[in-house]
Amino acid sequence: MATDICASCGIAEIDDIDFKKCDDCDLVRYCSDKCQQDHSQQHEAKCKERAAELRDDILFRQPDSSHLGDCPICFLPLPIDQQKSTLMGCCCKNICKGCVYADRMRHACPFCRHPVPETKEEANKIAMKRVAANDPVAMRVIGMNHYDEGDYESAFEYYTKAAELGDIDAHHLLAVSYRKGKGVEKDKKLEVHHFEEAAIGGQATARNVLAFHENQNGKIERAMKHFIIAANLGDDDSILMLKECYTDGLVSKEDFAGALRAHYAAADAMKSAQREAAEAV
Repeated sequence: MATDICASCGIAEIDDIDFKKCDDCDLVRYCSDKCQQDHSQQHEAKCKERAAELRDDILFRQPDSSHLGDCPICFLPLPIDQQKSTLMGCCCKNICKGCVYADRMRHACPFCRHPVPETKEEANKIAMKRVAANDPVAMRVIGMNHYDEGDYESAFEYYTKAAELGDIDAHHLLAVSYRKGKGVEKDKKLEVHHFEEAAIGGQATARNVLAFHENQNGKIERAMKHFIIAANLGDDDSILMLKECYTDGLVSKEDFAGALRAHYAAADAMKSAQREAAEAV
């Protein structure tokens, strides 16, 4: 909680003085820009420490669901494995394959009821209309098309716009772009930032990447936190890693058991008779 006096000159906050807080840590207040500048060196260490704590509060908060959300047809959580759902080219909605399978005879999208595009060119044309309507998923899809064609700079621009509009997968793609230096200069700090944004949004893949990153840096406890959060969302890879970590004594019996229960519950919530039929096919 920020104090009610200027951290630099000590003047008390009164009606005719408009105090401003430190935006990074919210620990102190200043009566003027000059006082904030004068106090910057003295405050820097505590500010960075508190800012890191606030970031961790957000980063290690358990999301209610994965970034994929629910299938808009059956309203069950979409599977973590994106091979078990279909991104419809007509409306840019992610539909579980159970609903696609149940509706396959219509030859139309189960969500918007428009005919499913038959060619990539037709799908791209529809996607560009969705881009014009500020659809972040369509922007990400067009960006991926540019990436596949080797136009990395255009891909990066579309990823950036999609991420700004809230698309979680776009943050993951931006992280990969910064890692590989395709379309933008390599930047480890921004790479980690976008992996964190994807993880905060509920993407289990990004959690796994961050877990391995923390493990390589010797921060085992932080790595285990990432694996547990992803496992709680129903991610199979994370629960397998936790099993190995438990065997190696890196995670407690209580934490592993809790993650195992949550993983089973999340996986069970994603099941349906339609999805099982589609899986069999």
